Amino acid sequence: MKKFFKTLALTTVAVAASWSMAQAADYPDRPIGVAVSYGAGGATDFQARIVTMVAGNEDILGQPMYIINKPGAGGRVGWNWFATEAEADGYTLSAYNIPHFIAQSIKGGVKYSADSFEPIANWGEDPAVVIVPKDSPYNTMQELIEYAKANPGKVTTSGAGLFVGHHIAALQIEKACECKIAYIPTKGGGAAAMKAVIAGDVVAGINNLSDAYRASQAGNVKVLGVADLKRNSDFLPDVPTLKETGLDVDNSSVNYRGLMVPKGTPQEVIDKLAAQVPMMFKHSRVAGKMKAGGSPMNIMTRDEVKAMWAARQETLKELLAGL
Repeated sequence: MKKFFKTLALTTVAVAASWSMAQAADYPDRPIGVAVSYGAGGATDFQARIVTMVAGNEDILGQPMYIINKPGAGGRVGWNWFATEAEADGYTLSAYNIPHFIAQSIKGGVKYSADSFEPIANWGEDPAVVIVPKDSPYNTMQELIEYAKANPGKVTTSGAGLFVGHHIAALQIEKACECKIAYIPTKGGGAAAMKAVIAGDVVAGINNLSDAYRASQAGNVKVLGVADLKRNSDFLPDVPTLKETGLDVDNSSVNYRGLMVPKGTPQEVIDKLAAQVPMMFKHSRVAGKMKAGGSPMNIMTRDEVKAMWAARQETLKELLAGL
C-alpha cells in the first residue's frame, strides 16, 4: 500500500509537470493584461501603452497586451492587489516602478516586497526633475532654494505619492539645502502632480523627466534641475543636475520602469516572457514613439533587473534610514 501511494504521488507530480509544460508551450493563447499602479495619462501609463503596442506581433508574443489602471496611494493600491490577488498564470503582468515599491516595502504598511514579484525586463530610466510654472519668478534652483531658506515651509512641491521617486528626491533636496520644503502627494499620480504645477496650486513640483519634457515643450513649465548624476543629453541637455546647482543629491530617485509577474508564475512562462519582452521593448516603433514622447529608455534583461533590484534595496535601506 505504501508503495502504491508513493507511485501515485510521483505520477501526480509528473502529470502536473507535463500539464504545466504543455500550458507553457501554448502560452500565450489569449490577450495579456498589464496592471499600472497609477492613473491614465501619467508617465508610467503613457510609456506602458507604448512599450506593449507590438506585443501581438507574431515574432514577439502573438497576443496583444492591454492596460489595467489600478491607481491609489502612490502605487500601493495596485501593487497590493498584484501581490495578493492577481493570478500567477502569466496572463496578468504589472508595470513596476523602482524605487517606489521597494521604498514603500521598506517603510512598511504594504503587503508586498521585492520577494513578492519576479522581474521580466526593464524598459525605462526616468530621472526626477524640479519644475515650476511657466510664469514663476524662479529661473534657477539657486533662486528657489534661497526663497525656501528665507521662508521655511512656504515652498510647496507636488509629487506622485509617498516614498516614490518624487518624494525621495524631495527629502534629499530638503536635507541638502538644510531648509524646510512642504511636499504634497497628489491623488492621481504624476499627471495630477503636473496639473498642480501648471495651475499654480504649488510653488514647484517634482516630477518625471518625461512628463516635464512634454510640459516644457508645450510651454507650461520651466525645468530647473535633474536629480541624476549626469545631464540628460537627449531631452534636457541645458538643464543642470542638482549636484551642479550645489545640492548633494544623487540618482537614488531615478525611476526605473519595467514588467514583472507575481511570485509563483510557472518558470516556463517566465522564461518565455524574459526572452521575448526585451525584443518588444527594442522594436523600432516602440523606440520611435518613446523618443517622440521624451521618455528615456534603458532596456535590461531579467538577470540585469534582478541585480538592479538587489542593489536598490541596499541603497534605499541606507538612504531612508538617513532621511
